[in-house]
Amino acid sequence: MHSCLHCSSLYQQNVMVMTALIDMYVKRGKLRSARMLFDRMQEKNLVTWSTMISGYGMHGCGKESIQLFDQIKHSMRLDHIAFVSVLSACSHSGLMEEGWRCFNSMASEFGIAPRPEHYACMVDLLGRAGKLNEAREFIENMPIEPNSSVWGSLLGACRIHPDKEIAELAARSLFELDSKNSGRYILLSNVYTSLGKMAEANSIRTLMRRRGVKKTAGYTVIEVKNKVYKFLVGDRTNPESDLIYKELNILMERIKQIGYVPNTGFALHDVEDETKEQSLFAHSEKLAIVFGMLKLNPECEIRIQKNLRVCGDCHEATKFISKVARRDVFVRDSYRFHHFSDGSCSCGDYW
Repeated sequence: MHSCLHCSSLYQQNVMVMTALIDMYVKRGKLRSARMLFDRMQEKNLVTWSTMISGYGMHGCGKESIQLFDQIKHSMRLDHIAFVSVLSACSHSGLMEEGWRCFNSMASEFGIAPRPEHYACMVDLLGRAGKLNEAREFIENMPIEPNSSVWGSLLGACRIHPDKEIAELAARSLFELDSKNSGRYILLSNVYTSLGKMAEANSIRTLMRRRGVKKTAGYTVIEVKNKVYKFLVGDRTNPESDLIYKELNILMERIKQIGYVPNTGFALHDVEDETKEQSLFAHSEKLAIVFGMLKLNPECEIRIQKNLRVCGDCHEATKFISKVARRDVFVRDSYRFHHFSDGSCSCGDYW
């Protein structure tokens, strides 16, 4: 009996260690290594499967997530985390039919009552696809009270598909539930900006200041030769800042020549267009990428990580940079991974 318990303990420890390694590879953007390790494991538990399913989702590989989910859904007892993993993967990849199938099967096939996080995934799925009215109706018909994650998903969708009425509805609910979260104010302000309603956008930022809500400072980090470097917007603390900005200006001109157009909607408000363009050039993502180009061998891929969602202009610029510089760029932001190569991104611009 003692021997059996010992073997069981070793098995559990081994599965935990291997699963942690898979998670590490996923979060480092090394999806192939994660899958190779996953396939080599003779024994896997539900956490292992969920980690791999979630990993594919974070990298925009929704179909692979569904394939794994379909392999295990009738062979082991599923939990709510497994469904969050697969529903999130569906929303990141625009897999509407698959998402609905998984969501509807939770209670009917597996006896799992959907939680707020599952509803948030479905709102995100509908919203990203531009089905904002359907998303709103979905929330209105929820059998449980929607939380900030649910309303946040709806407001986030309005950033992609600007809708003043629905954005205001979501924001009102969010301000009641989570009035100190700066991201909600910024999202609503950006929706107004994208619709050309600058007075409303400015009023939201004024409301932030009046309520004492401070915007979370965005930053990007890059590791070079086992040392981590951190960049803020307009950062000049790096000893090689002059060289970084010189190379950055050259790079921006190169990508402009092949079609890049700065999206000044992501720049500072209330300044001239030329100033807006310059502020975009100094975003932390671009500074970190140029630093990587200067410090890493040409054959090395560039890996950066941002604490917030990657800027829309930086996302577009990085596609062009990967083409003209012939460098693969991996970006991990607070939501997902982006792999830029030869002018395109692994997310397929669906993010």
